[in-house]
Amino acid sequence: MTTDPRTWNAGEMVTAAMLNQEIRDQLNSMFGAWTPYTPAWTAATTNPALGNGTMIGRYLKIGRTVQFHVELTMGSTTTYGSGAWSLSLPFAAAAGAGTRVGLAHAVGTIRAAGHTLVAPLAANFQCFFPASGSVSNLSNAGATNPFTWAAGNGLRATLTYETAA
Repeated sequence: MTTDPRTWNAGEMVTAAMLNQEIRDQLNSMFGAWTPYTPAWTAATTNPALGNGTMIGRYLKIGRTVQFHVELTMGSTTTYGSGAWSLSLPFAAAAGAGTRVGLAHAVGTIRAAGHTLVAPLAANFQCFFPASGSVSNLSNAGATNPFTWAAGNGLRATLTYETAA
């Protein structure tokens, strides 16, 4: 939990409590445990349903920079929806120009390396994987990309981006 730094005044008597709050506590917040969050999983046409699968998210926010990681494991009652998948961010992205690219990994009938993408002002991110094993063009992750998902398959995504606030 970071707070804005204190404004010091000339001649002010500095106490141990002030130093602890301004230095120790700020540094502890940067080196502490990541904060858990539960991402929302949606799709462009029909939303997937987690069923008995699992999804965990966690993040570390320092100032307006967030690093986060999501792990989605499909269960036997998971449904995959239709259209491009999106997962919610822990905080909305900043309005700056350009996109933020991170890493994604799909584990199933194959292991596929991919990318994550966050657009300016976005509240969600998307994963992109090769459209097939024989091409390197990237397509949105969905029910059949990078393979037909099944129970026990997993999607992992990691990204660092700037938040709106």
